[in-house]
Amino acid sequence: MAHIDKELLMTKARNIRLVALDVDGVLTDGSIIYTSQGEQVQSFHVHDGLGLKLLGLAEIRVAIISSRSSRALTIRAEELGIKLIYQGLPDKIQVYEEIKEKLGITDKEFAYIGDDWVDLPLLRKAGLAIVVANAAQSMKDYADYVTQKPGGRGAVREACELILKSQNRRSEFLNFYLNN
Repeated sequence: MAHIDKELLMTKARNIRLVALDVDGVLTDGSIIYTSQGEQVQSFHVHDGLGLKLLGLAEIRVAIISSRSSRALTIRAEELGIKLIYQGLPDKIQVYEEIKEKLGITDKEFAYIGDDWVDLPLLRKAGLAIVVANAAQSMKDYADYVTQKPGGRGAVREACELILKSQNRRSEFLNFYLNN
């Protein structure tokens, strides 16, 4: 699956009802920092958070699927109102199938944002496969879209806006903020 033309990309994005994403390298910059007490510290970009909230306002569900577990991620997901959060599960494809069944959606209605080899099974099944700019180079061959921004630095927001634009919702939300 190489990069697709813009018209096909927008058609695929128009079908999306759920966006699932990896965390390390996608929602964060991929750095794993530990304090001297052994606590993990993660950094999340505010632009990505607003993008995910806008998806919720557009009635597009959001899921987080991470093979690692993090208390910081749990807190951030709660702040953003994300209810579908799966952590510490190495078999991401099983989670993918559970989400589809639970929500009654098809592959074509599922977007996935990833950055590395562990994300390949989901990228290959999802109707819209997105990788971040700083993804492993080999991953870009499996993406419908490669963000211009890196993971943890606005890539998720860029993907959210692409989907909102394809569904003619981006201007609606932008206008809301312009008129307040």
